[in-house]
Amino acid sequence: MRFHQLSVLPVLAAVPFADSETALPPPWHDIRVKHTWNVVPPNWEALGYPPNGTTIDLHVALKPHHENALVDALYNVSDPRSPKQEQVAQLVAPHPDTLDLINSWLRHHSVPSSSISTTHGGSWLKLTGIPVSQANELLGASYQVYRRIGTNDSTILRTVGYGLPSVLHSHVQTVIPTTYFASTGALRQTPRRRTVGETANMATRERVTTLSSRVDHVRPSVLRSLYRTAEYVPAATDRNVLGVTGYLDSYPSPADLRAFMSECREDAIGATFEVVQINGGGYDPSQPEAEANLNLQYTEAIAFPTPHIFYSTGGGVSADDENEPASDDMWLQWINYVLNSENVPQTISTSYGDPETNLPWEYADTLCDLFARLGARGASVIFSSGNDGVGKGDCLAEDGSGVHFVSTFPASCPFVTSVGGTMDIPESAAPFSGGGFSYYFSRPRYQSVAVPAFLRQLGDKYDGFYDAEGRGIPDISAQAFNFFIIDDSVSFLMGGTSCAAPTVAGIISLLNDYQLSIGRRPLGFLNPWLYGIGINGLNDITSGSNPGCGTDGFTAVVGWDPVTGLGTPDFLRLQNTLASLPSTSDTSDT
Repeated sequence: MRFHQLSVLPVLAAVPFADSETALPPPWHDIRVKHTWNVVPPNWEALGYPPNGTTIDLHVALKPHHENALVDALYNVSDPRSPKQEQVAQLVAPHPDTLDLINSWLRHHSVPSSSISTTHGGSWLKLTGIPVSQANELLGASYQVYRRIGTNDSTILRTVGYGLPSVLHSHVQTVIPTTYFASTGALRQTPRRRTVGETANMATRERVTTLSSRVDHVRPSVLRSLYRTAEYVPAATDRNVLGVTGYLDSYPSPADLRAFMSECREDAIGATFEVVQINGGGYDPSQPEAEANLNLQYTEAIAFPTPHIFYSTGGGVSADDENEPASDDMWLQWINYVLNSENVPQTISTSYGDPETNLPWEYADTLCDLFARLGARGASVIFSSGNDGVGKGDCLAEDGSGVHFVSTFPASCPFVTSVGGTMDIPESAAPFSGGGFSYYFSRPRYQSVAVPAFLRQLGDKYDGFYDAEGRGIPDISAQAFNFFIIDDSVSFLMGGTSCAAPTVAGIISLLNDYQLSIGRRPLGFLNPWLYGIGINGLNDITSGSNPGCGTDGFTAVVGWDPVTGLGTPDFLRLQNTLASLPSTSDTSDT
């Protein structure tokens, strides 16, 4: 993974570190910066220090002893022909000296052993109920309460910078929560919402089209026909599970799901889902939200009767009525819960994201490694690629280096499958389809042929606007415009890559069902297969573009492109590529 030079300062001067220089003897007095922002991140304001007695839970990610072991194993288990994967905990174990060194540091600061626990096979530490004053001393930090400017949103507890004793830098990957300020307005990936009655007037207000002269909006029947899933009947519903994530108090409604199925797929009117609440995540079906309804209605409509789990996760931007700041990170809380579960869903869909450079590099890198662990556990992890084309606004870099196209995280993580958007029949790129190249993550080995081929066609266009050595997104794409949904008993049309991600998740879930039904393991991490033999089961999209940042953006071409990826799925052809592989008999629990 690469270090993003613009996000971290080489000195401590910008951070109000505690007076550890005189208070602590060596080696703990030598605190060096881990990450800091020059200023408070955009759209956030400091409200002052938290009340006396405020505590925080700190999560400390430890660096693995063998840095590449997890990635190597992930690629191995991603081949549907490969043998059973190794135990993930063994792959990410820290250096034998790491825990001793960390414990010595914590003892020096009088952190009681009762507050310290290990997770993920000892590769993470959780420090529970740490007074904020003590956290400031541990990290040379200055935690304050922050709120998004101009809103009544709840508050979060963060610091604009933190450090660690220099001796720990080679042992600690990141500490959470510290400097990550979620741009909550960008997290949801469904910005376009209209009532069905407004459809006829939409073309006069923004660039839209219909799927064809015969349909004016997308329903499950359109997708099941277009992507050829209609004839497949799931046969492994006793083992196969599809998970859908929800954040920011977004809940689906069973009543809306029944109404949707009654309207769109009568044989699936009995569709249900299990709700799992994580880290104080709520669930009030009487107050549904379109994002969650969209996701459940379309995964269910494609994959029915496959069991579904909806994860309602709190944290990150939530707080109680007393305005006490939230200390937990929603991404981390969700992934910790799933990784600590005995079994993980074979397919997981998420339609949330954040501009990559809004996140500290160490934070993004650490979460990306956790997504790799999910893949090694047998999960196909799917994220929408974003709705701003190559970027929103002028995209001018703060350092004056000019325009920098913007990628969305976690879609930019090389260990997830990112999904862009298409529209129309025949399909072309949706103009909002998020795509481009990561500044944080290097090009993964599975893109070693497809991405350079595109770059050769692109030539010197946009030189300096993107990192040509970065991980390219998206990987694949699907329809993403004019999706019919029912939300709070009202019919709406939705657009965005939040439509594409659950569509792809439903199709992948059917492929996992097929794998399990013939005695094979689920697909797990999809990308090596998709960029390999799986490409034979994709429809290449060669028209359309994704403008942004004051440019025309990238253009869809033959082969992979940073607009629609490798193309859209054809279920029957993908199933045939799997059927042609040598048979295995490994269906053990993951």
